[in-house]
Amino acid sequence: MNKFAPLAALATVATLAVVPTTVFAETQAVHEVTEEAAAPVQLNAGMMLYASNGYRIAPIYRVNADGNPQVIMNGRLITVPASTVSEVDGKVTTSLSKKDVARAK
Repeated sequence: MNKFAPLAALATVATLAVVPTTVFAETQAVHEVTEEAAAPVQLNAGMMLYASNGYRIAPIYRVNADGNPQVIMNGRLITVPASTVSEVDGKVTTSLSKKDVARAK
């Protein structure tokens, strides 16, 4: 058993030396993707708002001062949170479904 102690210690040290580098690289990659996804979307009245499944929700009626797009559905003015809006394949897309948007206030 004592023959393997130096070998086990060396393997442990080598593993611990590699793990922080791997974790740092993954953290950096996640940060880059998050920064890219967090880029603000340019919203204008008249642009079509799409659901994440690709269905059209409604044209954007206006964008309020907070940057939240507002749409008219079923005769109601509905504010869609800007945090749910992104640009996917050149389309303004919300992570909410059409049903979720219709239920919003």
